[in-house]
Amino acid sequence: MDPQLNFFQEPPNKTNQENAKAILGLSYVENYISQEEENLFWDIIVETPWQTDIKRWTQHYGFQYDYKARKIDYSMKIGDLPTWSLPLVERLVQDNIFPSLPDQLLINNYEPGQGIAPHTDCEPCFEDTIVSISLGSPTVFEFQKDGNKIPFLLEPRSLVVMKNECRFFWKHGIPARKTDKFNGQLYKRKRRISLTFRKVVLPT
Repeated sequence: MDPQLNFFQEPPNKTNQENAKAILGLSYVENYISQEEENLFWDIIVETPWQTDIKRWTQHYGFQYDYKARKIDYSMKIGDLPTWSLPLVERLVQDNIFPSLPDQLLINNYEPGQGIAPHTDCEPCFEDTIVSISLGSPTVFEFQKDGNKIPFLLEPRSLVVMKNECRFFWKHGIPARKTDKFNGQLYKRKRRISLTFRKVVLPT
């Protein structure tokens, strides 16, 4: 187990809940997974081979996603979701976060200083619900729309759900920097891994 996962112990962040009210379709849940689950997922993921064809390391399950063409089709099916993720996937359905089992999992690795440009997940590729679960370092996530920018502190073990207006009309991203400031407090980034679950829309 990487010892850095134990470095962050903070009380619930009310600002995130207040900011979520400004974005229709956005939900944030602290400690959606347990410390034991985070440790287990982390250990398995870091020992699994990474794809290194883009700036950040990734792992794809279910379907490969073509970043350049921004598309998914039947030929991109690469297997089932990993067995270690299945209890979590079933919980997402039981908790009414997904209406049916998601069939694509994207794992992103972020080292200090790495981010991702503001974007909206491919609209024709995935259904309405996008879910992200954070492991490791806390990181500030930003939502943008019409010049309005709303920050979010993604805490370890937290879950973010993007639906409806948040899913289709707000961009989300992570600024490329090594330190975040949120509510007047500084957070020095360490390694972070995100699990993004989606339901694929295949062409007919």
